[in-house]
Amino acid sequence: MTTTPTPPTKTAPAAPADPAGKNAPTARSLTWARRRHSVARFWSAYRGHRAGLFGLAALALIALTALAAPLLVGGDVQSVTNAPGTAMEKPSGEFPLGTDQFGRSLLGLLVWGARISLTVGLLAAALSVAIGTLVGIIAGHYGGWFSTVLMRITDWFLVMPALVLAIVLATVMSRNVWTVIIAIGITSWPTTARLVRAQTIAVESRPYIERAKALGGGHGHIMNRHVLPNVMPLVLAQTTLGISSAILTEATLAFLGLGDPTVVSWGGMLQDAREAGAVSSGHWWYLAPPGIAIALVALAFTLCGRAIESVLNPKLGVAR
Repeated sequence: MTTTPTPPTKTAPAAPADPAGKNAPTARSLTWARRRHSVARFWSAYRGHRAGLFGLAALALIALTALAAPLLVGGDVQSVTNAPGTAMEKPSGEFPLGTDQFGRSLLGLLVWGARISLTVGLLAAALSVAIGTLVGIIAGHYGGWFSTVLMRITDWFLVMPALVLAIVLATVMSRNVWTVIIAIGITSWPTTARLVRAQTIAVESRPYIERAKALGGGHGHIMNRHVLPNVMPLVLAQTTLGISSAILTEATLAFLGLGDPTVVSWGGMLQDAREAGAVSSGHWWYLAPPGIAIALVALAFTLCGRAIESVLNPKLGVAR
């Protein structure tokens, strides 16, 4: 009995050796890959919140309008001497939102005022969250009498009305945009400080913090490389919620006459309407647009902040 020989099987060619490890992923590439994955996962969860998407779309539209204000309405919209209309005109085809007491287009002022209101809100919230994060991490990390002193200072700022402190600071300092930003920033940080301190204490109770300390990690290394990345989600959500509060506070200060009189903001428009007697004379078109704009931006930031909180901490159970 004869057997037919089986043909030799062909094996795939071996992959070329990479003795130098040139194709191996580096630590930086792995870090960026994890970050891209985290961002993609965050956006996938955020898209499930209809209210958050509405707030984000509204903010994007308002931000683009503010950035394009010089192209949309021109820089001379603030000019009193070159006003195109007469005082207190009702809404019409030429002036969709009417005019102010100087004959300037309220639509142009509303678009231009978005630049100042958003800028003050963003910078003031950033300053407030930066101070609160620094105080909270330091107090939570070191503990002891130093933490007690910081928390007693925080409690003093917390029980004092932030608006009253902001009014005092805006009164004694020069009247400009930076004064408003500083006044809001240094009076609204205590809430962030207490939240970050609690989160810092929770993070430092985890085993990998003990391992980092055993391996010789100093205070700066622990706070920067381990604590700060873990409290950043909380800081991000707090920043988003703080912007709406800062915009409302800026509008209040401007309405009280403590803002910068040389710039146009939504709160300043309300102050001008009050001084022009729009409330008593029934010129509703002077009051309604800036008030609605302030409420819309505050609502949009609040919706975004609640959606971010729900994504970062699903236990909150924020409605979609």
